[in-house]
Amino acid sequence: MQPQVDQVEPGVPEELAASVRRAFEESYGGPPARVGRAPGRVNLIGEHTDYNGGLVLPVALPHATYAALAPRTDGRVRIDSRQAEPWEGTLDDLAPGGPSGWAAYAGGVLWALREAGLGVEGADVYVDGTVPLGAGLSSSAALECAVAVAVAPDADRADLAAACIRAETEVAGAPTGGMDQHVALLAREGHALLIDFGADETRQVPLDLAGRTLLVTDTRVSHALTDGGYGSRRDDCEEAARLLGVPSLREATLDAVEGIADERVRRRARHVVTEIARVTETVDALERGDWDAVGATFRRSHASMRDDFEISTPELDAAVAIAVEAGALAARMTGGGFGGSSVAIVPDERVAAVARAIDAAFVLEGFRAPAHLVATPSGGAGLVPLPA
Repeated sequence: MQPQVDQVEPGVPEELAASVRRAFEESYGGPPARVGRAPGRVNLIGEHTDYNGGLVLPVALPHATYAALAPRTDGRVRIDSRQAEPWEGTLDDLAPGGPSGWAAYAGGVLWALREAGLGVEGADVYVDGTVPLGAGLSSSAALECAVAVAVAPDADRADLAAACIRAETEVAGAPTGGMDQHVALLAREGHALLIDFGADETRQVPLDLAGRTLLVTDTRVSHALTDGGYGSRRDDCEEAARLLGVPSLREATLDAVEGIADERVRRRARHVVTEIARVTETVDALERGDWDAVGATFRRSHASMRDDFEISTPELDAAVAIAVEAGALAARMTGGGFGGSSVAIVPDERVAAVARAIDAAFVLEGFRAPAHLVATPSGGAGLVPLPA
């Protein structure tokens, strides 16, 4: 039984699918052919390591995005949502350099799937969901993957992930590394997904949380992956790899990194190399059930993101510190940084107390009130059956 905490609820998939179907009919005058669902994610550990050929360990959320879709054959695309203004145009309009904002993520998938030869000739799409926006919980990849599975439910998941990554990087212009799309499409209930971007391999890691809860705190400091901060960190990592003469920082050693003359580039690379090692340490600790070791690894990870990679915020630092003070076994910021969320592993009986302590600290600091959600490890994207 989950502990009670005032939280952002994930909703009931069948009810949300029925709601998005009704909204589709109101917008377009007929029923959708399919409703796709894809989850958000919280990353347990491994930040800014994916595009460096490293390791990550995300978990799919029960919170998801739902995409009702009907194919078209005339090259036209219409996209609508409860959360944003509608967009209408052609598949060609959705190529890189086309729309900005949310339509680039949703529509860009249609363009990328057509480019991949999956026979997309247009579509009407309506989306809605419960993944908090701008919280560092991968609402963009949830949107992309929900559209992708609604368009091509039987396609190979690796092909869908590739199309969603193209939509995000080429159409939307967000220089991300692919973690979010992989976990949204491949996650398994009750597991974290270990992704090795150097070897292009994944492994399901059983996550035995008996007596413990993954508590996510959305600081309400909205972040965007297209505003330059994320891209500049990626540029620094590429410069470090160039200076070290390696294809990616996955091949770099800590001793070599410490020899980089540029102090900023050295710190960026140090975070990546040590963070990759911390992913392996966390997996090993989880498999042993050593929560003290998980807590220590989370603590080092957060300090590295705060000091070496410089992507934390006062709100994230407070959420992490207060969670541990109030009884969390482990806590760290999660996601791309510059705002967003923290994740804490909390004994069930301390969840409400931890949430209240964070809320009180935010009031004292004059921060915007945070939101909390319980991250039950969930399954990946798929179709939600429509009633006959």
